[in-house]
Amino acid sequence: MNELNLFPPPQIAEKMRDVGIGKCKIPMKKFFVLAILAGAFIAFGAQLSILVGSDVTLGFGFTKFIAASVFTVGLMLVVVAGAELFTGDNLIVISALEKKVKWGELLKAWIAVYIGNFIGSILIALFLFWGGLWGLNGNAVGASALKIASSKVSLTFVQGLFRGILCNWLVCLAVWMATSSKDVIGKLFAIYFPIMAFVASGFEHSVANMFFIPYGILLKTVPKVVEATGKTLQDFAGLNWGTLFTRNLISVTIGNIIGGAFFVGTIYWYVYLKEGSLKK
Repeated sequence: MNELNLFPPPQIAEKMRDVGIGKCKIPMKKFFVLAILAGAFIAFGAQLSILVGSDVTLGFGFTKFIAASVFTVGLMLVVVAGAELFTGDNLIVISALEKKVKWGELLKAWIAVYIGNFIGSILIALFLFWGGLWGLNGNAVGASALKIASSKVSLTFVQGLFRGILCNWLVCLAVWMATSSKDVIGKLFAIYFPIMAFVASGFEHSVANMFFIPYGILLKTVPKVVEATGKTLQDFAGLNWGTLFTRNLISVTIGNIIGGAFFVGTIYWYVYLKEGSLKK
């Protein structure tokens, strides 16, 4: 295994533990800037997904596949260019379980990265809105973005929770596998498949939704975008700054933490790092 161009799972676990320790030692001002960048990077991928998905007519499944494929650029930027993403940083739990960082430090990092991601996501939503990019293809791009945002605040708490679990299970596996690779191409391929799978499957990513929903809230103020959806403004009454949190982010964020911190971080810590675990 050591002769191959990747690290085996036990070594990935050790690397993730060390990465978590390093993240908690980054000066908070710099950590926060990296968090803002990650929010922006995910928003770039989300915007591209909206644009491509708004005009692909290859059937339901294949359209989802194409739109999901381009979304992956977001996490590629985070991992390769360098940024701090809340969902991926759920894996800091490995360092906490190893007692290498304090639980208070973990919580502080999670809060900081979450807020930073939110700022970065809103920033790109505003830039796109002010730039008028919603008007592309006869307002079809804006209409698609508005409908996506509306659908996300139409979920029940339970739906958001479980879609959030499924999403970050795959996102953290993407980070886990990217860590296994010793070259950039390997990292990109490791990221592509799990991220494509979660987006195409309709799972919910809290940071992506920090872009999708606010962008939709902004777009509902543009009459020609609302008209392009084939609906009326009243149909989007449930899309607002309150429902951003109550109908999506709260449940999805909890789900993301369970999916990433437990189903990936805690389970792999138990298997590969906890005393008496597998060492190969």
